Amino acid sequence: MSIISELASRRAIRDYRDQEVEVEKIKRLLEVATWAPNDRMREPWSFYVIKGEAKKRYEVLAKEYLEQRFPTKPHLVNSSIKVLENTPVHIVVTSDIVPGDEEATKDNEYAVCCAIHSMWIASKELDLGFVWRTRGVGLVHDERLHQFIGAPENKKVIGNIFIGYPDDDSIQKMKASKRTSFEEKTVWL
Repeated sequence: MSIISELASRRAIRDYRDQEVEVEKIKRLLEVATWAPNDRMREPWSFYVIKGEAKKRYEVLAKEYLEQRFPTKPHLVNSSIKVLENTPVHIVVTSDIVPGDEEATKDNEYAVCCAIHSMWIASKELDLGFVWRTRGVGLVHDERLHQFIGAPENKKVIGNIFIGYPDDDSIQKMKASKRTSFEEKTVWL
């Protein structure tokens, strides 16, 4: 396995088979996350694994949120709820807020982003699909998610990760990813 080729082939997987994810694989991803670089070794991440009965409660919360946010778009609400129902595991990831130190708080957020990305790359080795949700059905910016996970006030939700075994039909239909060349985004000084 080449890290460079794995990075180039990384995709957001949104469709999953009806198959539970083994606890050992979830633990492996969480372990990988803790290896992420982080300023002053603050290890600013916390993980909230949602599955089983908690997942059902999350679906109710998400439906309430989506119906309030998109009252004239029931199709969007229903398709979003279907995504939640078909996703075996959610992991909400938070970052520590350092009271009175905005710079350290930002550094912590960056470290947590690295932790999530590390999990994303590792998920492929574990034959898992992965997508990092930061809006909408992920409820990342809604206070109800913070309350749902019971996180203390000194935590900021950075993302809600959806994990499962990829649906083979969806994988076959995926188009190749297109990216703007680094040459168009780089200034050599």
